[in-house]
Amino acid sequence: MHVLSRIEERGYAHPEFLVSTDWVAEHLEDPNYIFVESNEDPLLYASGHIPGAQEVDWTRDLNDRIRRDYLGKDEFQALMRRLGATADTTIIFYGDRNNWWATYAAWVFHLFGHKKVRIMDGGRIKWTLEKRPLTRDVVKRAPSNYVASERDDKTVRVFRKGVMAHVEKQGKLIDVRSPEEYTGQRLHMPDYPNEGALRGGHITGAKNVPWARAVNTEDGTFKTAEELREIYEAGAGLTPKDDVIVYCRIGERSSHTWFALTYLLGYPSVRNYDGSWTEWGNLVGVPIER
Repeated sequence: MHVLSRIEERGYAHPEFLVSTDWVAEHLEDPNYIFVESNEDPLLYASGHIPGAQEVDWTRDLNDRIRRDYLGKDEFQALMRRLGATADTTIIFYGDRNNWWATYAAWVFHLFGHKKVRIMDGGRIKWTLEKRPLTRDVVKRAPSNYVASERDDKTVRVFRKGVMAHVEKQGKLIDVRSPEEYTGQRLHMPDYPNEGALRGGHITGAKNVPWARAVNTEDGTFKTAEELREIYEAGAGLTPKDDVIVYCRIGERSSHTWFALTYLLGYPSVRNYDGSWTEWGNLVGVPIER
């Protein structure tokens, strides 16, 4: 176990956005919280999940069915009503892959102004390592009357034109993919199929900080604030005053880094470029480095 295992001891700017597995176990019956599992693997939830947790599937629930975009206001409102959430409900996300899909879901919820979200530190891997209970029972809460806000695509999201302007002014960019993707040796993650990028490499000026460096390998928990500052500030040259853009292949891994920079280190201006390499690697005439 990490030396500083307690979340409040790790020096985070906003430790309240992380909860421990102990805390979750103690609050499973608390009506003020809704627990949501969000995974890459669509079979995991059905095979066993935290008692009382509901599922938010990243493809089915968070994305537009036709366009490459996220769900709209009406669809988000329907999702929140299905979950039984109100404007005052805090959503506790967790999932596989060291929570990268959990942070992705939390980021999408931020687009609609629902910031009462938390991440269960360590996700599924820590819960299962501790041999805590899993169930196949699906619990449905009573539908709510949640009223959604319009989606905000300006505060924590950025599109390719914004990225281009950022590059031109030599703004700070963090490429969270593997070193092989960053250098152009690969067009996709190891052991994954090619997702369509015609060119390899990275956006001009981007620094490579693979997303998983932010977590402890033994249990998927986040590293301390001091360790994160060593990675992102001493290692990649960031400061809290910077306007930072993070990206990966479709925005899922970079949402994990967005969460770490925004809530654990307290950076006020971090945007996720969800078009990421599957868009940039196909654009004509954009600056690419290897």
